[in-house]
Amino acid sequence: QVQLVESGGGLVQAGGSLRLSCTVSRSIESINAVGWYRQAPGNERELVAAITSGGSPNYADSLEGRFTISRDNAENTVYLQMNSLKPEDTAVYYCHARLMRYNYWGQGTQVTVSS
Repeated sequence: QVQLVESGGGLVQAGGSLRLSCTVSRSIESINAVGWYRQAPGNERELVAAITSGGSPNYADSLEGRFTISRDNAENTVYLQMNSLKPEDTAVYYCHARLMRYNYWGQGTQVTVSS
């Protein structure tokens, strides 16, 4: 079992920044990948960014380099730094972990970007 606790969402103006945190209940180095997905109303959930157990990041192409995923192994926490936010980034952001064939999800945190 893996528990994921997210924090850091909120309301920000376009062009601003937010940092999301996802604290994991076990060593993140033991997990295949930890990442962030988002879901806007009426849309499917989509991958934003993920980082593997070896520390390799990957990002959705649409982000244009505005987001950065990182991790603190000692704190078992994965971060998503979001810069130059746009109204279309508005969504519920979910932390996700994949451990072998199992998928785990956090409760989600709302990010709202006003124009």
